[in-house]
Amino acid sequence: MNILLAAVGGQGAVLASRILGKMAQNSGLDVKVSEVHGMSQRGGSVVTYVRFGEKIHSPIIEKGTADIILAFEMLEGARYVEWLKPGGTLITSSQRIDPMPVITGTAEYPEDLEERIQALPIHYKVIDALTYAREAGNPKTINVVLIGALASTTDIEEEKWHTAIKESVPDKLADINLKAFKIGFEMSQLTKSNGENDEI
Repeated sequence: MNILLAAVGGQGAVLASRILGKMAQNSGLDVKVSEVHGMSQRGGSVVTYVRFGEKIHSPIIEKGTADIILAFEMLEGARYVEWLKPGGTLITSSQRIDPMPVITGTAEYPEDLEERIQALPIHYKVIDALTYAREAGNPKTINVVLIGALASTTDIEEEKWHTAIKESVPDKLADINLKAFKIGFEMSQLTKSNGENDEI
């Protein structure tokens, strides 16, 4: 399984990668998690790779080989759709965070971004992760809401995800993150049809 995570600095992509890695390890799989690529400070673009299976030799995901892109912001996800394999899945938050060129006025945020993505031959799911994170009790749990949405597309037992979350966050934050995971998982399941162009 090849999973590319695309986010903006400060959204918790590193923690999400850690949860994925722990889940794979606890499932008895070989796992490689890449270093963070890009500007990891708040506001910069962040990309991480998580690969797991019977034997993984390299942490790098090549273009056209990602099974899933988990995007914390829609434009960040769109930047990397070329990394998806044919029939791969893009799971993205609907949240919009303007990158620096948009903030400084040297570029415009593409207003037709969702339409462009929908025209691609990929499976595609948009989730209002920020609203669900707030429902869980903390807007910073967007990352775990998205992990829940991702988990709903796999056949990996929920308990393995729960264990990975509890092993990756401080004890005092375990309950709120487990709630965020549950909301993301259940809301993703509610609208699942054939997996193409779902919006939740």
